[in-house]
Amino acid sequence: MKPIISIQNLSKIYEGGFTALDDVNLEVGEGEIIALLGPNGAGKTTLISTICGIINASSGQVRVNGFDIVKDFRQTRSIIGLVPQELTTDAFESVWDTVSFSRGLFGKSKSPKLIEKILKDLSLWDKKDSKLMTLSGGMKRRVMIAKALSHEPRVLFLDEPSAGVDVELRKDMWRVVEELRQTGVTIILTTHYIEEAEAIADRIAVINRGKIVLVEDKAELMQKLGKKTLTVQISKELKSIPKALSKYNLELSDDKMSLTYAYDASGKRTGITSLLSDLSTAKILVRDIETKQSSLEDIFVGLVSEGAGS
Repeated sequence: MKPIISIQNLSKIYEGGFTALDDVNLEVGEGEIIALLGPNGAGKTTLISTICGIINASSGQVRVNGFDIVKDFRQTRSIIGLVPQELTTDAFESVWDTVSFSRGLFGKSKSPKLIEKILKDLSLWDKKDSKLMTLSGGMKRRVMIAKALSHEPRVLFLDEPSAGVDVELRKDMWRVVEELRQTGVTIILTTHYIEEAEAIADRIAVINRGKIVLVEDKAELMQKLGKKTLTVQISKELKSIPKALSKYNLELSDDKMSLTYAYDASGKRTGITSLLSDLSTAKILVRDIETKQSSLEDIFVGLVSEGAGS
């Protein structure tokens, strides 16, 4: 897949010494949807703002469609659409006028049919003549998305687009995102909603403390959701794991009173039956058994925790 965004050794350090981005490297393919996950203050918005030319990087390089974001600012900005977190709208303008005006800012000729389609796709058509000041927060969020789409960008950034909006808008947005992907638009989405990443992303990137700690295909990541753990509570303290059980790669708890076994729940054979048999042969009495399946949220929390401890 041809990369439309290429980020190399990107860092942003503010005057006080705070490092918002720390040597970020990432490539995003044309027509790809990538979800950027991370806790508050992880660097998600800073990364997007830097690519869009709103914030100047301290070091590193970003190219969009082959153009340098600093040297070729006009070319890069013309193919980027941005939906920021903050709701900044012209309160006294109508929905139709503000979306049409946004298209004109990029030197695009008038296209009433396109504006109509965008508004209908975002369930804004019946509000086209309404003043922005009269709209709810969710409706204003829809207008922000419409404005970002008005100049037909090839790359679209959605920075927490579902924050504070209803489930209906979220699903509308997912549908619009999928339609945009079908036309070849590349989409970078930041979100706190794990299910949002699962629903629409091709790849998932996790950022924490300004560092990218994971970039992985969603399908591969979801395979990890098939991993389960079996925790066996035992009746007596076990000082060490017998050699006869080494093939199971068991983990002995700190209190020496439980064993943990990881297995693939989607596999034909889990190995649980043979494990329990071998435990009995080794004269290890089982007191209780508990299974747990990991989720994408577990993986995310684990990655962030590891980053916080480093």
